[in-house]
Amino acid sequence: MAATEMTLMDEPDRLRLALTPIRRRLLARLREPGSAVRLAAELDLPRQRVNYHLKALEQAGLIELVEERPRRGFTERVMRATANAFLVDPGVLTPSGGDGRDDGGRDDGGFRRIADRYAAEHLVDVAAGTVREVTRMAGAADRQGVRLLTFTLEAEVRFGAPDDVHRFTDELAEAVARVAARFDTPGGRPYRLVAGGHPTPAAQGAEDDS
Repeated sequence: MAATEMTLMDEPDRLRLALTPIRRRLLARLREPGSAVRLAAELDLPRQRVNYHLKALEQAGLIELVEERPRRGFTERVMRATANAFLVDPGVLTPSGGDGRDDGGRDDGGFRRIADRYAAEHLVDVAAGTVREVTRMAGAADRQGVRLLTFTLEAEVRFGAPDDVHRFTDELAEAVARVAARFDTPGGRPYRLVAGGHPTPAAQGAEDDS
């Protein structure tokens, strides 16, 4: 079975195990199958040391056995990462810790709840929840051999004054509410729509010149 596209790293112990420099290199390399013998040669490391790290990654479920090959004097185990990308749950790195869920069942990731929709912290909170939920659902869909149906909208707008941001947000909220009301179907599958805005980062060259 092919590796899943994305896996959410939401367990602190598992995350610490995977974040050492050599294990990050091994996980990146093992997007394609490889053995300790080949990896040791590529990374210029002793095979015993590579085997040690591979065993730890396998026990954590981050890599898996795909093939065994008889070699003179030993059996060569060919391993592969269980996902093409490992995404860190932002809630794992927040001070509050916990299980990443609020009383309403929606993941909170350890972020402080902020009601102000113009606060940067609120945007980060919502974005973190989106990463967490979509990654989990995409992984589950991948394991079932189906595609998770999502959509992404992106746009760029240049505001002449700070007050324009508030007026734009109010009008956009009204427009979204009208469209959502048109398509809302009792008994249909609910979707969560998130719209956020932030200043476009300056180009690298502009930052260097400033």
